[in-house]
Amino acid sequence: MKNTTSLSKSHRMLFLNTLAFTVCFACWTLNGVLVTYLVDKGIFNWSVVQVGWLLGIPILTGAVMRLPMGILTDKFGGKYVFSLLLLLCSIPLFLLPLATNFYMFAFLSFLFGMVGTSFAVGVGYTSILYPKEWQGRALGIFGMGNAGAAITTFIAPSLLNEFAVTDPENGWKILPVIYGAVLLAIGILFLVFAENKKIEKSTKSIPQMLNTLKNVRVWRFGAYYFLVFGCFVAYSQWLLPNFMNVYQTSLVMGGMFATLFSLPSGVIRAFGGYLSDKYGARKVMYWVLGSSALFSALLMVPKMEITTAGSGIMAKKAGVITEISPTNIKVGEADFPLTAKKEIASDGNNILPSKTSWQEVVVAQNQNVAKKELLARGITQIKFDANMWVYLILVILIGISWGIGKAAVYKHIPEYFPNEVGVVGGMVGLLGGLGGFFCPIIFSYLLEFTGLWSSSWIFVLLFSVICLVWMHLIITKMMNKNEPVLAKQIEVLT
Repeated sequence: MKNTTSLSKSHRMLFLNTLAFTVCFACWTLNGVLVTYLVDKGIFNWSVVQVGWLLGIPILTGAVMRLPMGILTDKFGGKYVFSLLLLLCSIPLFLLPLATNFYMFAFLSFLFGMVGTSFAVGVGYTSILYPKEWQGRALGIFGMGNAGAAITTFIAPSLLNEFAVTDPENGWKILPVIYGAVLLAIGILFLVFAENKKIEKSTKSIPQMLNTLKNVRVWRFGAYYFLVFGCFVAYSQWLLPNFMNVYQTSLVMGGMFATLFSLPSGVIRAFGGYLSDKYGARKVMYWVLGSSALFSALLMVPKMEITTAGSGIMAKKAGVITEISPTNIKVGEADFPLTAKKEIASDGNNILPSKTSWQEVVVAQNQNVAKKELLARGITQIKFDANMWVYLILVILIGISWGIGKAAVYKHIPEYFPNEVGVVGGMVGLLGGLGGFFCPIIFSYLLEFTGLWSSSWIFVLLFSVICLVWMHLIITKMMNKNEPVLAKQIEVLT
């Protein structure tokens, strides 16, 4: 009976914890919609690189401060740390309408980006509320707060358009005030109704707690999280301008598509926790990293039109050009039929690439030609529409994969580091958050360098392969060390 009562209380705290994290995540990704809107409407004339920085700066704060916030959670408990975080982060959001240039906007974004540390606080708080057999599910449910990004991409574009009806120039300023007010309300709610709990008999000093970070395993988990969480955060913001530029969608439709990426990825995290509890986080991570590599390889193919050399026509023997028409070349008495140019019928909805080939004459009437001399050069044109709906489905699938991966990564932490969940969770979260910071900036530089919006997926592919190979090498090394006989049998059988 006591365990049932305790679990019921834990469920109530988990609900409050997840609610607070959802609101924080919605605020954390606010710039993805707001900055895109401000540039699209010409309210601020920021460059592509400046936009990349504004998307990344809040993520940076939320990343670098996760470790100290995780330590504070282990020391003082989640109730007070979370409440203070919510209340303080509402202030820069209330001040954001006063920003008149890039630097003011960047500074206030840096401050309200502290809401991103809510993940480290919530993980430390949630993990001590539940027994080991419940931790994967509980952390997965808490992680569903990632869906806060979907709230922003779904609601914020419509609100911005609504506010602009009465005041096109300054209507946007209402949005950050609303976000600040919600943070303030949830902070008060958390302070009143949450119950504090922290690790019992925690006698370790902060230097002793930080000593855990020397373990290479922490950094390996952080690399996984850089991919599954950092890229998720980055694309939650990057997909909106991506859809608007590549497929000419409206702000609202682009926001809807970005929501279709971030919402399932956030919600599926609970299922990822369940899978990790049932089958083991390692098996789940194999699937996640493999699917991430596959989907990113498909997504990196850009919308393009290629014109290249095709099959031409050469003279079979020496002679004089006696006739040239749009469909034929005559050398002496020999005819050489030409393939006329045909335009590719493309409405942007083709799934597979379309190809057409033709020949263009390169000789003149009465010209003497030698054997095997080129009479007409071949031209081949390939068009790939990168069908928007196929692209969207692939984006949703890779988001779901990352959502499951986020839960699998954090399933490892209480198993390997049961007494340092806040510290290790904070460090892993820091590295994941750095992914959310650096990726939009990397994406913007890749876009500027290549001119291809799909260039960001090349980075994702490479990083997915690196993580997959690293994990497999470690597991193989562990098997050879702990079960050398079994390892040899597997090698013979395979």
